[in-house]
Amino acid sequence: MLLYFKMRNACRIVRYSLFLSGLLLIGCDSTSVSRVLGATDECYDRDREPHTAQVDSHLHFRPFGGAALPFEQVVSFLEQSGVRYAGVYGIGQMLPTDSSCGYYLHCPGVPVNPTFKNDFYNAMEFLRLRPSKVHLTLSMTFPDLADPDSVVEGIALLDREFPGIFVWMGEVNLVKQALFDNGHEPVPIEVIAEWEPFMKLLRERDIPISIHADLGNDAEPTKYLAWIREVLQRFPENKIVWMHLGLSRELVRIDPELHIDVMRELLDAYPHLLLDLSWRVVDEAVFTTKAQREAYVPFINEYSERFLPGTDFVASSNQTLANYQADLRVTSRILSHLSDEAFRRIALGENYLRLLGLNESVPEVCQR
Repeated sequence: MLLYFKMRNACRIVRYSLFLSGLLLIGCDSTSVSRVLGATDECYDRDREPHTAQVDSHLHFRPFGGAALPFEQVVSFLEQSGVRYAGVYGIGQMLPTDSSCGYYLHCPGVPVNPTFKNDFYNAMEFLRLRPSKVHLTLSMTFPDLADPDSVVEGIALLDREFPGIFVWMGEVNLVKQALFDNGHEPVPIEVIAEWEPFMKLLRERDIPISIHADLGNDAEPTKYLAWIREVLQRFPENKIVWMHLGLSRELVRIDPELHIDVMRELLDAYPHLLLDLSWRVVDEAVFTTKAQREAYVPFINEYSERFLPGTDFVASSNQTLANYQADLRVTSRILSHLSDEAFRRIALGENYLRLLGLNESVPEVCQR
């Protein structure tokens, strides 16, 4: 047997000649090479393929108020955008059904209250459609963290109605300043100790919980740090995802060194903590300039097993495929600057699969 092949850098277009039993094969592509050489997996070529995440772990299939996009249309957005795995959030705090307002920021003074509506809708649509091209993970978004007893009761209700369907919890609000004008207040810090019954259920079922906990605001960047710290100290064995790196519209100017020091301290102290990179405001606040990226990229690379990607897209009826893909591009921009190892773990989904215990694998990144 005579084997000669030439790899042309990272593009994976292979020119080779194979003489075997009188057969000469010339100019086949990487798929053919894999078959001939016995390889089992294709690698992901970052020079040719999109830098956008194949995981959207933070996606709201339902809006705060008003009409939503059809469930199957949101799934089609994922399919058309190359997203293979997605977390199905409702929104657990909705505007009143008799309100004409569709977004809480447009209607200060209108209450936004916890509800099961979106969780029921998502579960029924998921069971009706059972999409096969995208792996969907349903999340319980109903909990009112200021009323822990109701959370246990709510889990029992969903267990009865939809057994085994919900394997995630969140996004739930611990401190969300954007909702202060709509009646939301920070969960009293002493109430966090009373979460134990439902947090125990989550531990027993190995269910992650995604928590929106603002770190602070521009005037006081760490004003609410004690809240997420209290949760982590009380429940160090729970899988906790801290949304948006703790950032918010109220905190868009933060010293990178201070911010990274806070995140590093918590990641080192609590091995089950993960950080969520979702929401385009995060990109605009801390990843947009070269100086910012030079501060954050080495940190993300170092802790690359502890991050999840997401868009925080809200599927209200006026949204389009172009809107979704714009959010996916913006929230994925930082991923293009990461190391190959970090890209594989975050963008291609290794962290997400490991967190959920899914018996699937992601491709290796092609050597460059």
